Amino acid sequence: METVTPFKEIIDAIKASGGDAFKYCYQCGMCDTVCPWNRVRNFSMRKLVREATFGLTEIESEDIWRCTTCGKCPQVCPRDVKQIESGVALRRIATEYDVFPQSVQPIRRVSANLRAEGNPFGEDRAKRSKWAEGLEVKSFEEGMEILYLPGCYLSYDPRARKIARATVEILNKAGVDFGILGADESCCGESIRKTGDEALFKNLARRNISALVARGVKKILVSSPHCYHTYKNEYPEFMVHFEVVHISQFISGLIAEGRLVLTGEYGKTVTYHDPCYLGRHNGVYDEPREALKKIPGLQLTEMPESGKNSFCCGGGGGRIWMETPKGERFSDLRLGQAVETGAQVLATSCPYCITNFEDSRLNREDGKTIEIRDITEIIREAI
Repeated sequence: METVTPFKEIIDAIKASGGDAFKYCYQCGMCDTVCPWNRVRNFSMRKLVREATFGLTEIESEDIWRCTTCGKCPQVCPRDVKQIESGVALRRIATEYDVFPQSVQPIRRVSANLRAEGNPFGEDRAKRSKWAEGLEVKSFEEGMEILYLPGCYLSYDPRARKIARATVEILNKAGVDFGILGADESCCGESIRKTGDEALFKNLARRNISALVARGVKKILVSSPHCYHTYKNEYPEFMVHFEVVHISQFISGLIAEGRLVLTGEYGKTVTYHDPCYLGRHNGVYDEPREALKKIPGLQLTEMPESGKNSFCCGGGGGRIWMETPKGERFSDLRLGQAVETGAQVLATSCPYCITNFEDSRLNREDGKTIEIRDITEIIREAI
């Protein structure tokens, strides 16, 4: 039976998310024209906004869970409706009612894992730094140049661990004085907040902030754009301010300063995918490309949808933890776009993107024609 939430609760939740800008929507439909969902199925953000306005939202509907928070609709909205904030507000209501459609059920397990072990995989917290075995990695101490927070995917996922290890090798090669938190690092909470569990996000944030402040951390280096966005833009809500740098920015700076010299030949054609939370949400477009262009022999080519118009991989908004049927996966389309450029390598700088693209390589017949690499893995080969 579908649950239709009372008008007042929907209105109050959306107002609490950052105002009642949704009421300014005049149903122009610009959001629907750019939404990546409409490349794989029928979906209407405009309809969701209208239903919320009149308190007619069906909380059991899968539609409120489809948004990947890619940022394309706010980019074109002429009325600043704040579709993302409004959508997350609706998810908060569903979370409070404990109402999840079948495809969203995995969120329950993710939430339980985060509460128990501080990571969405439910892996042993004590093994969070196992990825660093055999590498020169220290525990962070006050006075070090920078704290490296690899995040959950790079700590536990076998494929993503390679990115963390490549990052450490780059930092050591450049002589960077850095450390990690190890077991004291918890998930930043970005994806669970986007699925509507505000209380859990706050618990995770407070735990991380306590660990950071206790260690005297001033500057944070992250590999995930989602971590970058949260530490940089959302943790200040708790009255703390850290200098936050994404690895692509840091590497670009190391090269510019002469601290990192690239001498290895990388004779491949590469196309770069802009992660939504690095690009559209935070305006980091140039630094990853500048770093790649410094690699001897590398040829950089662009996909038609790049920069601020980059196509979403489908992993944002908590979708990385939800079920998406074959035929509706954005990453399949994006991988096809990369293949069409003739590039030998699809490079990106986000663990969610890497995960989705690796899966898509298995789903497409032309998947074997292209490699998936994080930019740190390419830079590592060039040193």
